[in-house]
Amino acid sequence: MQEQPKEGKLVSYSKTIMTEMIMPNDTNPMGNLMGGYLMRWMDIACAVCAARHCESQVATASVDHISFHEPIRLGDVITLNAQVTRAFNTSVEIFVEVSASDITGANPRQSNHAYFTFVAIDRNTGHPMKVPPVIPITNEEKKQFEVASRRRELRLILAGKLKPENAQELRNFFTDFK
Repeated sequence: MQEQPKEGKLVSYSKTIMTEMIMPNDTNPMGNLMGGYLMRWMDIACAVCAARHCESQVATASVDHISFHEPIRLGDVITLNAQVTRAFNTSVEIFVEVSASDITGANPRQSNHAYFTFVAIDRNTGHPMKVPPVIPITNEEKKQFEVASRRRELRLILAGKLKPENAQELRNFFTDFK
């Protein structure tokens, strides 16, 4: 792994790639991957990514809308790419994208994506702990980083932990259209 700056961690430091082949016991009667299995693999890939970034155990705090664009069939190979988009106080947001292809790599397609939030857990106390900041480098990393605060506010509103009138990032976003 590459050396990290002292003020945070590069997105590339914890990027996680996971590959699975879809077997008969992973599918429904129509021969498509069962959604629950895919969600489990997404959670695992994101948890590994989050734990690497936080250098601690992590717990899944939330999952944003998981999209199912393309069916994944028996015999397909899926690749899950997970990377940190932003770190907050004790949590990190992870973006995971799933692509599918046949075993030879032919017929590649993007099939799913989602945002997961994990809380870093201190091994000694079992309580949430502070996480290192993220240092975005590429334009895409910077874009994900910037928009993450809006996604976080929306998650907090939907969970009843933030009143809509206190959502500063979202308010600024919508007032920018005037």
